[in-house]
Amino acid sequence: MMSTPALDRKLLAILAADMVGYSKAMEADEAGTIRRLKAIRADLINPAISERHGTVIKLMGDGTLVAFDSVVDAVACAAEFQNSVAARNADLPEPERIIFRVGINLGDVALVDGDLYGDGVNVAARLEHLAEPGGVMVSGTAYDHLQGKLDWPLDFAGEQQVKNISRPVRMYRLRLDGKRARRPLLGMIPHWAGTAAAAIIAVALAGGAAWWFLQPEPLSGKPSVAVLPFDNFGGDEASGRLADGLTEDIITDLARFPEFEVVARNSTEVFKGKPVDARQVATALHVGFVLEGSIQRQSGRVRITAQLIDANTGHHLWSENWDRPAEDVFAVQTEIAEQVANRLGGGVGLIQEAGRAAAKRKRPENLNAYDYYLLGSEKIEKLTKADEEEAITFLNRAIELDPGLARAWVELYHAHEILSLFGVDPESNRKAADDVAERAVRLDPSDAEAHAVFGMSLANKGDMGRAKSELDTALRLAPGSSEILTFYTGYAARFGEPERGAQMVDQVKRLDPNYPMWTSNFFSPAYFMAGRYEDAVKMLERMTPDSYQKWTWVVRSSSLAALGRTDEANASAREALKQHPDLTVEGMINEPGLSSIERGRFIETMPLAGFPACAKPEVLAKLARPVRLPECEAAKADPAGQP
Repeated sequence: MMSTPALDRKLLAILAADMVGYSKAMEADEAGTIRRLKAIRADLINPAISERHGTVIKLMGDGTLVAFDSVVDAVACAAEFQNSVAARNADLPEPERIIFRVGINLGDVALVDGDLYGDGVNVAARLEHLAEPGGVMVSGTAYDHLQGKLDWPLDFAGEQQVKNISRPVRMYRLRLDGKRARRPLLGMIPHWAGTAAAAIIAVALAGGAAWWFLQPEPLSGKPSVAVLPFDNFGGDEASGRLADGLTEDIITDLARFPEFEVVARNSTEVFKGKPVDARQVATALHVGFVLEGSIQRQSGRVRITAQLIDANTGHHLWSENWDRPAEDVFAVQTEIAEQVANRLGGGVGLIQEAGRAAAKRKRPENLNAYDYYLLGSEKIEKLTKADEEEAITFLNRAIELDPGLARAWVELYHAHEILSLFGVDPESNRKAADDVAERAVRLDPSDAEAHAVFGMSLANKGDMGRAKSELDTALRLAPGSSEILTFYTGYAARFGEPERGAQMVDQVKRLDPNYPMWTSNFFSPAYFMAGRYEDAVKMLERMTPDSYQKWTWVVRSSSLAALGRTDEANASAREALKQHPDLTVEGMINEPGLSSIERGRFIETMPLAGFPACAKPEVLAKLARPVRLPECEAAKADPAGQP
């Protein structure tokens, strides 16, 4: 039996280059294409290969295979001639430009009759196909030998299963401009909202940076999320556009929420159409959560799925699917993007819930400013006096550790405002609320919720013009945020727009079917002011009496009375008066900044519930120009007839 001679094997860096659009160019202008290609090889490519000690192994019509003893020389050669080719192309009309893709791999190859064979060559060829026009893609094995030896940085571009290679291939994109990529994790805006404008600016700053794998993990302590490109199972171009649009919309919408950081789209685009494991994404991007989904169009319908994964464990935290007619795909795209963003973001969004759970598991001495902010915001939502007071303790600790954390100042507004409504040192808490609201908007003018709380603070002081301006700004910064819409509902009637307020409540309920309990304090009055008394009462069924504030008692009692449920209304009013003995119709209509619509609604319904009409003299004495009821004015003129 004859033995097979041993192959001449060698570890080499293999450069595979290929002209983009060669066949089309040849069809359009064969002679010109050949002439330009030969000129570029002679003037730019061959000198670079020679200078970097490369050996041309194979020269095809549109491609080249080159071997280098040094992987540093191979990558430097590619960078130099790609930049030279780009500079020449800049002065040429589009049809005359010659553009190359380049792939580089370091591998063990066999030398046979002056040619190269083996996986090392195949991987280089596959990487060349995956490179961008004018770009250079480098394998993981080559990358491992390059660090610190190049003038050009490399950005991790994921792992790819390539043809005829059983193992996934790590890929890195060479940054030919020599500039470091900015980290694509975008710090965003406030806990109940944020600004799409800030997201757009941050994405622009990221530029062409696909990845920043070489940087350490962020020190902010915030959770981070990557939205992978939605899979297109329909296969047609229309479905592909819908998948791309939905991915981009969700990233932009999530970017409004400052509770977590969102990876820019250009950083997740390399995963498009590729099977990946969420834990691989977590390692590559330093994220804790991955959102993935799919789109399928069939028989005039669009089927969309989305799921949130804890990237560290691989566990699914949430999933949802939609099955809609495909007539108006853009409306479907907008609706689903808003629903996903509001489910994951916001004060009780899934990502923030996960952050709160993690904070609770930490030892107290290990908590940072962001952890205290999370715990404080959770206490606020419980809507009891004790929880609000504890929230203030947590939030004050947060700002001691980080005075610039605008989120914590925003939350302090809510805690102080709620305590004032509970009647706990109302003047002091109201002043504190006003102060922290103004501080929040100064710290972060791009924070939608900072503008919202400042607007609410101004409204509570009766400055309705500036209040509406601030709330309109918040709504402009975060038009699809259920939290900002919620805040606006509480003041729409004060701006003379009660029907709009009720419609906004309906919109929020569509955006976020799991809207939290605290929203009842906004939704119920909004329905009440629009005359939708049944809806106002139903909204309060989600709350317990220990969470009721003065307004809550009035809205519930008055709505029951307007519905003709007199016994329930009277019982509710009696309980309200136990909690707030000075509660009267005149007292309510003298709340700062009320519109004539709101005053009219109180005057119409509160007496039906059994609330006393006239305010006590000591209450009136605190008002500069009190609004009086005719019967109370008459009683003042005739003390004997005073109720």
